[in-house]
Amino acid sequence: MKNKKIFILGMARSGYEAARLLAKDNTVFITDMKEQDNNQVETLKRLGVKIVICDDPVDYLDKSYDLLIKNPGIKYNHKTVLKANELGIKVINELELGYKYLDKNVNIIGVTGSNGKTTTVTLIHKFLEKDGRKSFLGGNIGIPLCSFVKDVKKDDFLVLEISDHQLCDMYEFKTNVSVLTNIFQVHIDFHDSFERYKEMKKRIFNNMTSKDIGIINFDNNEAMSITRDIKCTKYYFSLKDKKKAFIEDDALYYDGKRIINCDDIKLQGMHNYENIMAAICAVKVYGVSDESIKDVLREFNGVEHRIEYVNTIDGVDYYNDSKSTNCESTKTALKSFNKPTLLILGGLDRKHSFYDLDEEIKNVTYIACYGETKARIKEYCNEKGISCGIFENLREATISCYEKSNYGDVVLLSPACASWDQYKSFEERGNEFKDLVNELKGK
Repeated sequence: MKNKKIFILGMARSGYEAARLLAKDNTVFITDMKEQDNNQVETLKRLGVKIVICDDPVDYLDKSYDLLIKNPGIKYNHKTVLKANELGIKVINELELGYKYLDKNVNIIGVTGSNGKTTTVTLIHKFLEKDGRKSFLGGNIGIPLCSFVKDVKKDDFLVLEISDHQLCDMYEFKTNVSVLTNIFQVHIDFHDSFERYKEMKKRIFNNMTSKDIGIINFDNNEAMSITRDIKCTKYYFSLKDKKKAFIEDDALYYDGKRIINCDDIKLQGMHNYENIMAAICAVKVYGVSDESIKDVLREFNGVEHRIEYVNTIDGVDYYNDSKSTNCESTKTALKSFNKPTLLILGGLDRKHSFYDLDEEIKNVTYIACYGETKARIKEYCNEKGISCGIFENLREATISCYEKSNYGDVVLLSPACASWDQYKSFEERGNEFKDLVNELKGK
């Protein structure tokens, strides 16, 4: 990428790192609706990047630009994107850009799915490192590829979490191993239909050949349906059937060989067993040893913001599941507890139905709701006869649960909504919750 004129739509982490990577050899213009971190702005200005903060950047784009790099959170029908299409300017994202800088002999493992992506990529990365391999972790997990791409060398491993939002604008990108954890009806507001969402997920298998490996959840009907005609070699994992990886007699097997007893795995839950099997399938392609896998599984207790234990106050356990941005994730979290649960729900309104939670709310004694979805959640609670409090923000909702909880209860932040109505990210939301809990502990 040299001597190009490039338009970056949306800054955030990915836009900033893309601009930094490109600035030396190209003319770069970047725009966002919100004021940005002053240090990052000054860094880009020193590199010669032009930055404009405005609500409507469409008039800044003209046919002199060679490429538009779009933040994954910006919808495909944004008028600046539509104008780029009319002008014949290619639209890609930061991950596709980073791919152009990679050595062709890097071993790339990509993971997508509605749920379980972060746990799966983290496990893959840890398995590889424990086995003595040079591994880099990035992508949708919050680490843009462009921020470290120049450090990735021939024969290194690159493990990437890839969202459907990213897959929209990826064309040349290719993995050696692609994992599809599952597919549920989420992000319909962004894609406008479930069919388009599934089509985007399928793109992780683009450009693969029979020499490459696709790892698929055999128990998930939608995942099985969209992968019937992919060209790579398929490995399946299952909780129910004897596939490449499976569970039998309370033990986890790979290729018919017993790897580890489930009781010896620190990360518990059937949904986590699926993530573990997917990760094992991915690293076994490269011959990672059973011992390395077992060592990690005996120690690893999960990723931050995903059913993360925070603290215990007066016999009440507090859990941070801020990464739950849809009902399927919240259902998984609720299944993890057999105690009376006070649940905090709310956030960006994507118009999804909260009735998907019906079967899992049997242990929920109280729901504290906040954010854009609070009125719809309150309506749901009224219909279900669940005690509910409605609040303006997470702080008020958390304090309400603290006041209403009893010894032996669980307070669970599992919002079933994206964070962007009040926060920059689910991490920021989760960190605020943890700070609040520890503040309450100190009272």
